[in-house]
Amino acid sequence: MYQALILKQPENVDIPSERTVYRVMEETGLSHHPKRKPNGITKADREARKSEDFLKRDFTAEKPLTKCVTDITEIKTSDGKLYVSAIFDCFDSSVIGLAMDTNMKAPLCVQTLENAGKAYPDIHGAIIHSDRGGQYTSQIYWEAICRYGIQQSMNSAGGRCHDNARCESMWGRMKSELLYDRYDTEKMTTEELKTLIWRYFISYWNNRRICSANGGLPPMVKRQQYYDSLQEAV
Repeated sequence: MYQALILKQPENVDIPSERTVYRVMEETGLSHHPKRKPNGITKADREARKSEDFLKRDFTAEKPLTKCVTDITEIKTSDGKLYVSAIFDCFDSSVIGLAMDTNMKAPLCVQTLENAGKAYPDIHGAIIHSDRGGQYTSQIYWEAICRYGIQQSMNSAGGRCHDNARCESMWGRMKSELLYDRYDTEKMTTEELKTLIWRYFISYWNNRRICSANGGLPPMVKRQQYYDSLQEAV
């Protein structure tokens, strides 16, 4: 909230310190505290092809489309489960690829990759990091990785959750901000939930959500500033 006030820069308004804003929100009941923890659902295929861990828990990037992370999460609905697959850019935390389905098989991950490739052709050569789930070690996913010229990176042996903590954090924030205490997803259809999640990530998350890791800027604002700085340097 403090960063949102700074970004808006309202005229003739004295913005208090971040700690004061936090205290007022606590006192008025505006602070939201997550009640649940994300739960990983992909299972490692120990016999399938593995890739090296190129990120080694370093989820920072100096420019867009160089280092990305991907994962799947599940949400219960009235007519089954919805599986959400996304690719997040480490540069600005933007969602550059998104796909959803009622199963979590490898084609879901391939579709996520294809959606990212269509939206961002410059993804060629990027590192995309995942866990060692069977979806990411499958032949069809490997073929898609090669088709887009992407470097595949995976969690280190043993499947420690911290190796892809960035994705787990993203899922936790999405569910906390969008779903918990707001929607009863088990009373919604998968199609209704798809629309809600798509709007959240593509419209709100990418373009309007304040991100502290971006210095208080929404992902696409930070990205545009980066490209503007390149033009100014020419």
